[in-house]
Amino acid sequence: MSDQWINNERLSGQISFLVEIDKLKSVLRKTFLIDKSRLENTAEHSWHVSLLAVVLLEHANDPSLNLNHVIRMLLLHDLVEIDAGDTFAYDTQGYLDKEERENAAARRLFGLLPEDQRGEWMELWREFEDGVTYEAKYAAALDRLHPVIHNYYTGGVSWKNNGIVKSQVLKRLEPVREVSDTLWKFTLEILQRSIAQGILLDDPVTEEE
Repeated sequence: MSDQWINNERLSGQISFLVEIDKLKSVLRKTFLIDKSRLENTAEHSWHVSLLAVVLLEHANDPSLNLNHVIRMLLLHDLVEIDAGDTFAYDTQGYLDKEERENAAARRLFGLLPEDQRGEWMELWREFEDGVTYEAKYAAALDRLHPVIHNYYTGGVSWKNNGIVKSQVLKRLEPVREVSDTLWKFTLEILQRSIAQGILLDDPVTEEE
C-alpha cells in the first residue's frame, strides 16, 4: 500500500504519523478503568487527563495560563510509550534508562512529521519533560493526579498490587502543590481517605518517631 497521497509529501508524512500513533491504543498502563473491567491504555489516559486540564482550570493558582498549550502537551507527552512502553511510576529500575528510551522514541515518532512540525512537537514534548514552565507544571500535576483518582475509585487496585505507601504517592504529586492550593488540599484528603479505607498503606512508624 502506498503511503504517498495526492502527490503531497507533507500530507503523506502527517498521515504516516497519525497512522503510527494509533499504536498508543495498545500500550497498557498499570491503572485500571474506574469500572475495574480492565487496564486502561495510554491513549485513554492522554484523553482523560486532557479533559482534567480543561475541567479543573479554575482551580489553578494562575487560571490565565495558556490552556491550549497545556492540552497540546498532554495529548503528545506519552506518544513515546509506543516505543518505550509505559514505565510504572514507582519502578525505580525502569527509570534508570527511561529518559534514553523515550528520547529515542521521540526522535523516531516526531521524525515522521514535516520538519517544522517535528521541531515544534519535540519542543513541546521537551517542555513537558523539563517541567519548568507553569503550563508544564500544571500539565504534570494533572498527569500525576489522574491515576490517584483512578486508584481511589477502584479501591486502590494498583496501589495494593504493588505495595505502594503514602510517601511514594506524595512525592509523585509534588507538582500539584506548586500549581493549585485547592487541588493540593484535595490530594491530601483523598490520600487520607484512602488510608482510612485500607486501600493505601500509610508509612511505617520508625523508632525515632
